[in-house]
Amino acid sequence: MKLLVVTPEPVDANALRATLGDEVEGAEVLVVSPAGNRSKVAFWVSDADEAIGEADAAQEETVERLEEEGVDAAGDTGEAEPAQAIQDALATFKADRIVVFSHPEGDRDYREDDGLADAEQRFGVPITHAMIGR
Repeated sequence: MKLLVVTPEPVDANALRATLGDEVEGAEVLVVSPAGNRSKVAFWVSDADEAIGEADAAQEETVERLEEEGVDAAGDTGEAEPAQAIQDALATFKADRIVVFSHPEGDRDYREDDGLADAEQRFGVPITHAMIGR
């Protein structure tokens, strides 16, 4: 199975197993961390360096954690909008399933206005949403 994991911060194999169970075993995983600005000011002045750095660190740490736990993984930094990050990743990585990790409401999360409301239908790939820190 080819698994696309979209996460704003590092996750490990236990988080994937808690979400997908045994499907994780033997999966080829691509981790994408969207480079989203936390600040509206940073967004409007196009200061993406910090967001890109955070996203790059998140995907690198996730890949490292997964590899340490025996999961074949690679990573990339994606566009700020999660739906666009998924679309870009699917252009080169034909995923069989997508897992989108987000924060509980009120924190950084991926909401309907981030373009994920119809993502499963749009991309034709099953999507599972999971919360970070639960």
